[in-house]
Amino acid sequence: MTLPESAEALPIKNLARLENFGHSLRSSAYLFAPQDASELARAFELADARNLSIGLRGAGRSYGDAALNSGQLVLDLQAMNRIQAWDPKSGVISVEPGVTIAQLWKHVLGDGWWPPVVPGTMFPTLGGCLAANIHGKNNWLAGTLGEHVKSFEALLPNGELVVCSPEKNKELFYAMIGSMGLLGIFTSITLQMKQIHSGDLSVSAWASGSFEGMLDGIDGSKTADYVVGWIDCIGLLGHAGRGQIHRADYLKMGEDPDPSQSLRIDHQELPDRFLKLLPKAWLPLLFRPATNNLGTALTNTAKYWHNRTLVHNKTHLQSLVAFNFLLDYVPNWEQAYLPGGLIQYQSFLPKATAGDGFRELIALCKRRGLPSYLGVLKRHRPDPFLLSHAVDGFSLALDFQVNDRRRGDLERLINELDEIVLQAGGRYYFAKDSTLNAAKVQRFLGDETVQKLRKFKAQTDPEQLLQTDLYRRCFVN
Repeated sequence: MTLPESAEALPIKNLARLENFGHSLRSSAYLFAPQDASELARAFELADARNLSIGLRGAGRSYGDAALNSGQLVLDLQAMNRIQAWDPKSGVISVEPGVTIAQLWKHVLGDGWWPPVVPGTMFPTLGGCLAANIHGKNNWLAGTLGEHVKSFEALLPNGELVVCSPEKNKELFYAMIGSMGLLGIFTSITLQMKQIHSGDLSVSAWASGSFEGMLDGIDGSKTADYVVGWIDCIGLLGHAGRGQIHRADYLKMGEDPDPSQSLRIDHQELPDRFLKLLPKAWLPLLFRPATNNLGTALTNTAKYWHNRTLVHNKTHLQSLVAFNFLLDYVPNWEQAYLPGGLIQYQSFLPKATAGDGFRELIALCKRRGLPSYLGVLKRHRPDPFLLSHAVDGFSLALDFQVNDRRRGDLERLINELDEIVLQAGGRYYFAKDSTLNAAKVQRFLGDETVQKLRKFKAQTDPEQLLQTDLYRRCFVN
């Protein structure tokens, strides 16, 4: 890692320009890549001696500023990527925080196991996933990733090395998971994998012409192992809110005629060409001219009618990777939003208010001339973690293109959306957020939760060494 001594100047070679995943936020920081826990401890000592703060970064896949720490230190944890132990009989694995979701599934798949909760991409690190307490397309059933952690080891900024589990150091366990790397650094994570009997899922799809139908279809699919909805948020001729639902189920023992084949890594690999002809690396550049209101409206209309006519109520087999990691199907897809990039706005509403609330969000975006180019609908359940984003209800993730000409309009729109969400009893997910402020965070988390976070922060990090742009934006008044 080559951290300097406390009296030495920070090396200019480590000064890096960092971005969020959506390429809409950028800042400079001194970037270091620790190899082990001893170098993490040295980083804390250096930051304390130099009156600097430390931000933690995994693969940099957050849509917001969770992995940015402007003008300060950033620790890139990707080099701490060793798998420490794996028991194929019990499905319990221990890993360092830099291990990615891709490393994880590739290590366990051949033994008949799969990560119990995964995001829409396989490239985030486990440390980052646990810091955000990620959810997947099975949240109402499997909960968040944190609910499958048997224990973790963490180095705290106060110098203490702790082991936490649902039984040991219980309060810190439920506070650190989901705390966005603000209380300590995971050095080892022990997870329970899910046993599977095939590398394929049975997937069915159907289209719905209304948002009410989308909500009912997803809520009525809670017997499935996974369910997710795509929403057309532009909807030509007044059809905003229509979409398509995908549900998927694990194959039971004996349903896969050749599990030894479907559990192979090469069976799971995504193709590198579109329609077997066009290199996928070209697609973001080709998409860019159509990444606008009209282009997206036409694309969404074509997608909806394709779903309505060709795949409606049909069932097929799909690999676990192809279904779960749709965001990886087109590499670097987010570059279609350049040069300004994108922000994602994901809100969570209780079941009782989700219908009216989300319809109002979609309609308001259209009225302001800033419709979301992608809408994703999921079902959720509450969880026991301190900074939980989950509710007994639904989430709607909206993607907005950022450009300098309408940046002010977008900021005003987000403020209006926030008021709708907060009035409806909604919550937010910090891994996706780039716009909240401390007052709004206090409104949805509540005074008691914010005070508990501050209490844990004072205990584990009395010198306020762990900070990020997100922390200062959302928790410093």
